[in-house]
Amino acid sequence: MENVLRAAIMYVFLFIIFKISGRKTLLEMTIFDFILVLIISEATQQALLGEDFSLTGAMITIGTLIFIDKSLGFMENKIPKLNLWLNGSPIILIENGRVLDQRLRKCSLSEDEIMEVARQQEGLENLADIKFAILEKNGKISIIPAKKAA
Repeated sequence: MENVLRAAIMYVFLFIIFKISGRKTLLEMTIFDFILVLIISEATQQALLGEDFSLTGAMITIGTLIFIDKSLGFMENKIPKLNLWLNGSPIILIENGRVLDQRLRKCSLSEDEIMEVARQQEGLENLADIKFAILEKNGKISIIPAKKAA
């Protein structure tokens, strides 16, 4: 029972931490982010297993984590507001070449990062060439180019 409780507490704790850190963290990791994830995983492993390094303890912990994850996924499909709360919604960061500074700051992104994606995805060089830059729920940035006059 202790393993189940430890797993549930750590799942909720990590969910909250990664929710606070933002979407960008999971998809655009720097070397520093990667090192942090390694350290977090080691600390999490110790917290999850405690003194119980048995095969049974590990299986109960893993089973609990999978159960929580699958249960949340099932509930997200049944309760749209829960899905919105857990996963958020897409956020428009640039609209018609105009940077929405408050949203950019809220997402811990910079104009340079948006332009890097715009260059990579669409070959765009200027903000004016961007109709929309959208931070998707999965942390990726979508660029919709402005229509060019023919």
